Amino acid sequence: MTFRILTVAALATFEIYAAIPAGFAFGLSPWIIFAASLVGGLVGVYVAVFLGEYIKLVIARFRKPKPPKPKTGLVYKIWDKYGIIGLGFLGTMTVGAPVSIGVGVGFNVPLKKMVMWCCLGVLVRCALFTTLGHFGMKLL
Repeated sequence: MTFRILTVAALATFEIYAAIPAGFAFGLSPWIIFAASLVGGLVGVYVAVFLGEYIKLVIARFRKPKPPKPKTGLVYKIWDKYGIIGLGFLGTMTVGAPVSIGVGVGFNVPLKKMVMWCCLGVLVRCALFTTLGHFGMKLL
């Protein structure tokens, strides 16, 4: 039982979309799945913040300065429209917290605000997908 819970938490560190179905496949309670995926997701946020800052420092040491490019493209449009809330909350809901943190580090977003919105996104994402999985399993 403990190994199954730790597996769900470890999967949630990288991708919650894999953790929650794995929890249901293991036959765990929805509350346990929610708690394990929430803990794993939050650990993933903090690991991504720590590694993101470290990787940024290492890359900056070896990178030559380039002339600034025009800020066009889909990511910049989303950033201009929704800001840190869109990147932290909506980005976590769609592509995951590590990717959102990586983009935030690239945009030089204040990490305290980014972590807050990503953690909120992880909480909502875990609650939403665990609830959907629970009621979906009841339909079967």
